[in-house]
Amino acid sequence: MSKTSADRALDGLVAESSRRSPTADELRVWRAFIETSEAAKQLVALRLQEDSGLSPGDYAVMVALYDQPGHSMRSSQLAETISWERSRLSHHLGRMERRGLISRQAAADDNRGAEVLLTAEGAHLYRKASSPHLHAIRDIFVTPLSAEQLSLLEDAMRGLAAHVASLR
Repeated sequence: MSKTSADRALDGLVAESSRRSPTADELRVWRAFIETSEAAKQLVALRLQEDSGLSPGDYAVMVALYDQPGHSMRSSQLAETISWERSRLSHHLGRMERRGLISRQAAADDNRGAEVLLTAEGAHLYRKASSPHLHAIRDIFVTPLSAEQLSLLEDAMRGLAAHVASLR
């Protein structure tokens, strides 16, 4: 089936629009997104550290483990769940293990893999940290926005997430 001149023109417009630089207005929105999201993440991370002594990385690992049956999962699955490279996760788990927050053991079904288990101390610290952490998220992110703004932001982030996923 051959393309019509309208199809070819549309293909040209799509290709051209994907190559052109962002406008000044688009760049302003991009910078606002990057700068504000980074500032909010840093502030939430600072509060988490001050309130509980946990880093955002510690908390991400703990959330993923706490939500699993037996508070454990394979390290490869954990890396995928929190979107970390395996080497980064391995180093971080070593630090958490030395602090008694997690333990690692050979996977029962495959001695090449490792199971990561949230310890009783880790689960206790996670539960203790969660309430102040959620309050910080409310204070820093939720409270300044109206319900309508939150809904619009959610829609925008879903669209952006779908687009980014399609590019991977």
